Amino acid sequence: MATIQAKHYHDEDAAWAHLEALRWPDGPVCPHCGIIGEAFKLNGKTTRKGLRKCVACREPFTATIGTIFEDSHIPLHKWLLAIHLMCSSKKGISAHQLWRNLWDVDPISGKQRGSYRTAWFMAHRIRWALGQEPMASKLAGIVEVDDTYVGGKQRLRAGPGRTGPQHSAWQAARTIRESSRCSRPSARR
Repeated sequence: MATIQAKHYHDEDAAWAHLEALRWPDGPVCPHCGIIGEAFKLNGKTTRKGLRKCVACREPFTATIGTIFEDSHIPLHKWLLAIHLMCSSKKGISAHQLWRNLWDVDPISGKQRGSYRTAWFMAHRIRWALGQEPMASKLAGIVEVDDTYVGGKQRLRAGPGRTGPQHSAWQAARTIRESSRCSRPSARR
């Protein structure tokens, strides 16, 4: 696997700066009253990372409010790396593979750091978020998929009429119906 160079996948402060720049391009927006750019950053020994306080309503908030990162003790840079790995994987990624990619092996004990349950939780939250708006509307209607070959290797059989491999090119199209969550793929020859 190639190493990922972006700083926000490895550094917590860079991850927070990246998330705040994505969510608030015009300055912090208070989720309670909607005031833009009228919040100050709270700094202290016991203050959690990224905490801000609105000048108008005096309510505290962070950039993670209303996202899948809210109420999570997992570092933000791990979340961003998990999203990148899940979205860039051509055939999808299992929670076990995500666990192996997010956490390294402890050099002293030789055991994998992190936990499979955490990776499973992250994978499910990310998949759920991809099924919500605005991402859900990206796959509305007919979505055409690349060509594929259906068949496989011909098994060795005894007897007359044995021919070469039976491959046929199919083009798959998937229609997402509003009445059901998942629909059956329709295939065209």
